[in-house]
Formats: sequence, C-alpha cells, structure tokens
Amino acid sequence: MLLVIHAALTWALVGLILTIQLVHYPLFSRVGEGGYAAYQREHVTRITWLVAPLMLAELATGAALVLRPPTHVSAASAGLGLGLIILIWVSTAVVQSPVHGRLTTGFDATLHARLVTTNWLRTVLWLLRGFLVGAWLLALA
Repeated sequence: MLLVIHAALTWALVGLILTIQLVHYPLFSRVGEGGYAAYQREHVTRITWLVAPLMLAELATGAALVLRPPTHVSAASAGLGLGLIILIWVSTAVVQSPVHGRLTTGFDATLHARLVTTNWLRTVLWLLRGFLVGAWLLALA
C-alpha cells in the first residue's frame, strides 16, 4: 500500500511539474510589468499550498520505502528514488525558490529565463522518478 501511495504522490508531482514547466512558467513573461510583482507573490503563495504537502509526503514515503523496501524493490533502487527526491529538494531550495523570491520585486527577463531553464532539472528528475516508481509498480504484476 505504501508503494501505491508513493507512486500516486510522485505522479501527481510529475503532472504538476510538467504543467508548470510547459505552461505556467513560460506565461510569466506575458503578465505585464504593472502587475507582475503581485502576480509572482500570489503564485508563490498559491503554489506552496499545493506543492509543499505533496513534496513532504513524497519525501516521507520515499524514506519509508528505503527503510522497508517492498520485496521486489532492491535497496539500491529505493535509495536511488530517495536520492532523486533529495536532488529535487536541493534544486528547489538553492535555485528555484531564490529566483522566485527575486522575481517578487518585478519581472526580469534574465531571471525568468533562468527559472525556466533551471527548472528543466526538476522536471527531468521527477520524470525519472515517475518511471522508476512505475517500474516498481509493474514488477508487482
């Protein structure tokens, strides 16, 4: 059951990061200078309420899977899954969150480009996680 919950959390985050990367972030540049700072602050507030609980639950269930991996999931594979989560958290804390913070003062094309470009790392990491947990689920069949 833990694996199914973990996979659901991961795939919810995969869908969310793809939406952000392919739709939401690119549209930041179209908001307009006049209301951009308020828009960015509101984005940070709203997205945090959505993503934080999912990320925390994914981290907790990922750690639990390392401590007690299902019989068909190797310890190395469970560790890889947790390692990918940690890389996502580091990228979020060190790169994306600070850029969002700087964008709350107003739109900056260079910062916006940095956000979109560097967010590909998180997007790829979550996709890798999605395929990894998908493989774990398929091994159940």
